[in-house]
Amino acid sequence: MGGILEKIEQIQLELSRTQKNKATEYHIGLLKGKLARYRQQLLEPAPGSNSSKGEGFEVAKSGDARVVLIGFPSVGKSSFLSKITKTKSEVAQYAFTTLTSVPGVLEYEGAEIQIVDLPGIIKGASEGKGRGRQVVSTATTAELIMMVLDATKGADQKDILTKELEAVGIRLNKAKPNIHFKIRKSGGIKFNSTVPPKYLNEKICYALLKDYKIHNADILVRDENATIDDFIDIINEKHITYINCIYVYNKIDAVSLEEVDRLAREPDTVVMSCELELGIQDLIEEIWYKLNLIRLYTKRKGTLPDLNLPQVVRKDSTIEDVCDSIHRDFKSQFKYALVWGSSAKHSPQKCGLAHKVHDQDVVQIVTK
Repeated sequence: MGGILEKIEQIQLELSRTQKNKATEYHIGLLKGKLARYRQQLLEPAPGSNSSKGEGFEVAKSGDARVVLIGFPSVGKSSFLSKITKTKSEVAQYAFTTLTSVPGVLEYEGAEIQIVDLPGIIKGASEGKGRGRQVVSTATTAELIMMVLDATKGADQKDILTKELEAVGIRLNKAKPNIHFKIRKSGGIKFNSTVPPKYLNEKICYALLKDYKIHNADILVRDENATIDDFIDIINEKHITYINCIYVYNKIDAVSLEEVDRLAREPDTVVMSCELELGIQDLIEEIWYKLNLIRLYTKRKGTLPDLNLPQVVRKDSTIEDVCDSIHRDFKSQFKYALVWGSSAKHSPQKCGLAHKVHDQDVVQIVTK
C-alpha cells in the first residue's frame, strides 16, 4: 500500500509542476492514465484479506431508492436527517460524531427513500485516510448523492469533496462519455471517429492502451469534445460510477442575503437552514425530481386502485418493468395490461409489455 501511495504522490507532484500546453498534453495524458490505474489498485482489497470494500459500513439497501449524504464533519448532515426521516442520528456540535453510516427513511409521495448519512469525509479519504474508502464504496451504491456544504465557508469545500469522489471513480452530474471501446483478441488497435475530436488523437490513445497492456481494441469517438480524461474513464469503465448530485448549502441564516442569492443560482444547488427549518421542503422536492421516480397505482379487476399505496418505478419504465417490480414470475403469465392515465391514448388502453407508463397512471395487469 505504501508503495502505491508514494507513486500516486510522485505523479501528482509531477502533474502540478508540468505546464499545460499543446507540447505537454501527451505527457500529461500518460501521467493521468497511470494515476487512474494506481488509484484503482489502492481501492482494491488487499489479496488474502476477507474484508469487502465497504467493511464496517455495509447498510442493506431498502426502499425505492437510496440517497447518500456526503460532507465534511459538522456541516449539519445529522440534523438534516433527523428533520426529514424517522431516524434519530446522534447530533452533537463536535466533529466526527457519526462514525457508522446511519440509514433513515424519507417518506414522500408514497415512496420510501432510504437516506444514508455517511461519516464526515475528510480531505484525503480516497487515499484511505479516516474511513474514507469504506465511505466511498457505500456512496457508489446510491442513485443520488447529496453533498452538504457549509454556507459560511469557502468554495474550496465543494472542490475538495468533488476531487475526493473523482479519485475513487465517482463522476457527479456527468453523462458517460460518448466513446465506444471494445477489447478484441487480435487485429491491433483501430481508432475511428464520427467527428474530428479536438482533444483526443490516435497517438495518445495508443500510448494509454499500451500502458494498460491492451494491444487489440476498437475505439470509436462520437463526441468532438471528448478529452483524454474521458478516454481514461472509458478504459476503466468497470470502476467508474456516474451519479446525480445535489449541492446543499446549510447555515444560510449565518450569511448575507446577497450570498444566499449567489449560492442558490449555482447549478444543481439548494440552500437551507436546518436550524431555522428553511428550504427543507424545497430540498425534499429536488431529491424527488433528481431521482427520476414515478408513481403508479395497480388495481385488480372490479376494484378501485389504492391511491395510498403507489408502486414506485423509474421514469421511462415499461409495463415489463412494472411486472418485474411486482414479481419476477409475473411476466411469464402476462396476457395484456389495461392502462388509465396520461400515457394512454384512450382510457383504458390495452397495452403490451413495451408500453411506457407515466406518473400516476393506473395499471391493471391481466394474466393468462
